[in-house]
Amino acid sequence: MRAEKPGGPTGRIDKRQAILDAAFTIFARDGYHLAGVDAIAVEARVAKHTIYNHFGDKENLFREVVAALSDQALIRNLAAVELLGGRGDLAALLTETGLRLAECYCDERSEALRRLLQANVLNMPDLLDIVSDRATDRVNDALAAQLARLALADRLTFDGDPAIAAEQFGALLTGPLENRSRLGTRKVSRAELRRVTENAVTTFLRAFGNDAQ
Repeated sequence: MRAEKPGGPTGRIDKRQAILDAAFTIFARDGYHLAGVDAIAVEARVAKHTIYNHFGDKENLFREVVAALSDQALIRNLAAVELLGGRGDLAALLTETGLRLAECYCDERSEALRRLLQANVLNMPDLLDIVSDRATDRVNDALAAQLARLALADRLTFDGDPAIAAEQFGALLTGPLENRSRLGTRKVSRAELRRVTENAVTTFLRAFGNDAQ
């Protein structure tokens, strides 16, 4: 098979990814308003005009960075939710799933993304739609589907929309984590992640667990 030339499709994809990675580094370090395209170009090792050719302007580049981070978060979170499809003790399954979700939530890139959103959402309200459409809503839908399956198997009991139960499970995790991480400025230890997760699972099962199980 003939190798792609540097300027071919593969080269363009690699260069685009290099720009996105560099842009995230600069945005996370300097914030959106102080981040310069010149600094991003240096970090990505590309010419400044290459960034404009790929993304148009800094604002569109920022949105593309948010979209790319959302896509990455989606993959990790869906892998965590899929663990609920396994067999075994329900509390153990929920704990393993919750722990993986907590790890995703406290990942450095996820925390940086939330800080960027909080700082810029008033000027770019569509950023929340990007994150919701590409990650948050899809993860919650997947979690709701798993919880509905567990309810059909008489392992959980709840009335109404399983999406509400999924949101509440997520809130039991993210609320304490946001406090413990001090809005992402403090590293949460593995032991703390497990304690938060176990507490969340205990509370969730008190509300939705099937006592007859």
